[in-house]
Amino acid sequence: MEYFATTSAASRRAADCVIVGIYDRGRLGTAATDIDAASGGLLKKLLKSGDVSAQLGQCKVLNGVDGVRASRVVVVGLGKHSAFDVTKFRRAFGAALKAILQTNSRQVLNGLTLEETNGAGAYYLGRFSAETVGEALYRFTSMKSGKKSKVMPLRKVGMAVGSRGDAARASRGAEHGQAIVAGVSLAKDLGNLPANVCTPSHLARTAQKIARENKNVTARVLNETEMKRLGMHSLLSVTAGTKEPAKLIVLQYKGKAGAKPIVLVGKGVTFDSGGISLKPGPRMDEMKFDMCGAASVIGTLLTAAKLKLPLNVNVVVPAVENLPSGIATKPGDIVKSMSGKTIEILNTDAEGRLILCDALTYSRRFKPDTVIDVATLTGACVIALGHYRTAVMSTSDRLQNAIVAAGVTADDRGWPMPLGEEWTAELESNFADMANIGGREGGAIIAGCFLGKFTEGLNWAHLDIAGTAYKAGKAKGATGRPVPMLTEYLLGRCGALP
Repeated sequence: MEYFATTSAASRRAADCVIVGIYDRGRLGTAATDIDAASGGLLKKLLKSGDVSAQLGQCKVLNGVDGVRASRVVVVGLGKHSAFDVTKFRRAFGAALKAILQTNSRQVLNGLTLEETNGAGAYYLGRFSAETVGEALYRFTSMKSGKKSKVMPLRKVGMAVGSRGDAARASRGAEHGQAIVAGVSLAKDLGNLPANVCTPSHLARTAQKIARENKNVTARVLNETEMKRLGMHSLLSVTAGTKEPAKLIVLQYKGKAGAKPIVLVGKGVTFDSGGISLKPGPRMDEMKFDMCGAASVIGTLLTAAKLKLPLNVNVVVPAVENLPSGIATKPGDIVKSMSGKTIEILNTDAEGRLILCDALTYSRRFKPDTVIDVATLTGACVIALGHYRTAVMSTSDRLQNAIVAAGVTADDRGWPMPLGEEWTAELESNFADMANIGGREGGAIIAGCFLGKFTEGLNWAHLDIAGTAYKAGKAKGATGRPVPMLTEYLLGRCGALP
C-alpha cells in the first residue's frame, strides 16, 4: 500500500474516492466544507433532506459530484463534534473503507482529520490511517480450499493535511503504521491458525524465518532436553501429556549496541484443553488462541525490526500444548521451577503461569532493563474488564503508568490493576513453596502475584490479554492486540515519537 499526504483541497484532488465527514447539528468537517462549496451546497441539501446522516459510521456514496474531481464522494457520519476522538476517527474511517471496498477504487483521499482530537496531530493521522486500512484489508484465507478471497484493488491512500510540515509528519506516521500493521497481521495469522498447524514447532519456525528475513535479528530455539538441563520443570510439567514437543523460543533484535534489552515474554500455549483439569466442551476450540501472547510479542519484535528502532528487544516464548493423557501432570503434583521454588499444581488448567515463571527466570540472563510478559492468562480478567481493556499489573507504578499511557495514545487501551500481599497470601501451600492457584475472587490479580514471585528485583509488568486477544461469535478471530500498545511504549522509550 502506498500512502501520501497532500495539502490540496479535497475537491481539486483527482482520486477514485474522497472521504469527508459530517458532525451532528449540520457541522461539516474541513474537507466536507470544501466539497459542499465546490458542489453548490450539495452536502447541506442532503443533510436537510435526510439523505445523509451524522450518526457515527453511517456512510453515503455519491457518484459524479459536480465541481469535484474525484469520481466518488463518501460522506461518513462523525457523531458529536465534542466527542470526536481517535477511536471514533478509526470507526468512521473504517466504515468508509468498508463502503469503498465494495467499489473498484484504487486511489482514495481521506479527508477526515485529527486536528481537533485531544492534541493528536499529523503523525497520528498518518499512523492511524495506515493501521485502519490494514484492519480493513486483513483477511485470513490460508486454510480455505478453492477460490481465494478477491484481491482488493485499493493501492493508494492519501491524507489531507494543512501544511508541508504536517505532510512530512503524516508520511512518517504512515510508515510507522505500516510496520505496526505487519506486526499485528503476523499476530493475527498465528492466532487464527488451527492448533494442529500452529504447534510449538510452527512458532519456532516462524521465529527463525523472521531472523532470516530481518537484519539485526537472531533466533535460538531450546528443546526439551535443554530446558530440562536448565531446570525448567514447571514449564515441562505442562507439556507432559502431549506428543508435541515443547520449545523455548528466543528472538533478539539488536538496534543499539551495549544497551540493556527490553524483554517481552509471551505465553505460547498453542492449545489448552485444561489438561487433567479438563475444560468444558463449549467454545473449547477458542483455546487455540491461548498462544496470542506469544504471537503478539513476536509481532512486536517484527515491528521494531522493520522500524529499525534504536534499542534492543528480546522475546522469550515458552511454547507448549496442554493435553490430558495417562502421563499428564495431575492435580496435587509438585514440581520444581527453574528458580528453585517448588509449586503445588492444584489445577492443571492454570498452566500459563507455570510456563511463564520459568520463562521469566530465564529472562534474567539478559540483565534486562525491563521485562513485560503478555498472556491470555485468566478468565477472571475477562469478568473484570470484559473485552475492551488489557489488564496491566506491575511492581513499578512508573512502568505501569507508562504502559497504560501508551495504550491510550495507541488506541489499544489497558487498565491498571493492583498487586499486593493480600492476594499473594492466597497462594500458600501446605506441601510446597506455593500453589499455582488461590481463591476464585480476584483471580486475575492472584495470577499476577504468582508471576511476581519470580520477578523480584526486575522492572516488570504483566499484561493479561484474555479479554482482548481475540473476538468470539460471528467476528471470531485474533485481534493482534497489544502490538500497538507495546510498539507505542517502545517508540517512547527510544525517543522515536514526534
